Amino acid sequence: MVDFLNLAKINSLYQKELKDACAKVIDSGWYIHGEECTAFEEEFAKYCGVTYAIGVANGLDALILILRAYKELGIFEPKDEILVPANTYIATILAISANDLIPVLVEPNLNDYLIDVDQIERSITSRTVAIIPVHLYGQTCQMDRINAIAEKYNLKVIEDSAQAHGAYFLDKRAGNLGSASGFSFYPGKNLGALGDGGAVTTNDVDLAQVIRALGNYGSMHKYKNIYKGVNSRLDEMQAAMLRVKLKYLDADIDARRRVAAFYLKNIRNTKISLPNNRSYDNHVWHLFVIRTDSREKLQKYLLDHGVCTMIHYPTPPHQQKAYPELSLQKYPLSEKLHNEVLSLPLGQHMSVDDARLVVDIINNY
Repeated sequence: MVDFLNLAKINSLYQKELKDACAKVIDSGWYIHGEECTAFEEEFAKYCGVTYAIGVANGLDALILILRAYKELGIFEPKDEILVPANTYIATILAISANDLIPVLVEPNLNDYLIDVDQIERSITSRTVAIIPVHLYGQTCQMDRINAIAEKYNLKVIEDSAQAHGAYFLDKRAGNLGSASGFSFYPGKNLGALGDGGAVTTNDVDLAQVIRALGNYGSMHKYKNIYKGVNSRLDEMQAAMLRVKLKYLDADIDARRRVAAFYLKNIRNTKISLPNNRSYDNHVWHLFVIRTDSREKLQKYLLDHGVCTMIHYPTPPHQQKAYPELSLQKYPLSEKLHNEVLSLPLGQHMSVDDARLVVDIINNY
C-alpha cells in the first residue's frame, strides 16, 4: 500500500530532535510567547527574506489578521472587494468574508491551475483594494504581472502561501512577493507543525505591529488593549517543532521534487493530464495534481491496486452552501478543475519503489 501521506514516517526523519525540542519546552516552564516562538519568527523571516514574521494560531487566522490589520490602518473599509482565485480552498474566501469584505472570484487558467492573470484587470472595480494570489499546490503565481497590475491600480497584494513554503518566483521566495503573506503550518504542509500553526510575513513595520497586537487580544502591552483583538498565537511547543523542521525544509523540498520529476517523466497514460511546472524553483510540490475526466473510476482503480489518493478539492467555493451569494455566478473553468483533479501520493519519505509502483499502476489503467 502506498499511503497518500504518512506523517508518522515524515516526522520519524527528525524524531530525536523533535523529542528533544519538546522536552526543552516542557522543562522551560514557558509555553506562550517565549524564546522558541521569537527564535522561529526570526528564522522564518530570514528564510523567506522578509523583515517580519508573526506567529499565529493557524493559516486562516494569518489571512484574517492581515485583512483586519489593513482595516485598522484605514486602508480597507467594509464592503471593499478582494480579488481571489475561484478554485482556491475555501479558507482564503473565509478570511475575506470574516472581515466584512467582498470576495470577487477570478477564474484560474488550465495550464498551472493558478489565478488567470489575464482576467484580473477586467475584474477590478472602484471598490477593489487587493488581490490575493494563491500559490496553489506549491507553485508560485506570476507575481511580476500581478504586482504590475496592483501598482497600476494602487492595490495591496496578499499572498496565500499556505502551500508554498520555500517556493521561489525569480529571486524571491513566497512570503516576500507582495505586501504581506499568510502561511499555514498544518501538519500535512511541506513545513508542518505537530498541530495547528501559522504565520504572517511582511516588510511593513506598521502592518506587523498591528497584526501582532490583534493576535494578542488587541494588546501591544499587557492589559492595555488598543484593538478589539483575538487570541491567535503560535505556542512554544509548535514553534520548537517548526524550528527543527525548518532546518530540513530545503532538503525535503528537493526530495519532493525528485518524486514529482519521476512522475512527470514516467507517467504516459494519455487519459491523464499532468501538472505544468513553469520552472524548477517556483514549485515545491506540496501536491502533485493530475486531471482526468474519469476521476472516480481512476481513484477506485488506484485504491484497488494499493495506491491512496485525495481530491483537492471536490467542490468549488461558489458551490458551497456557506456562500449562496457566490452561486449566482458561473465559473466553468473552476468547476472543470474541481471535477477532474486528483492528487497522487507525494512526500519526502517516499522511496523510488513507491513512486514506480504508482507510475506502473497508472500506466496500466
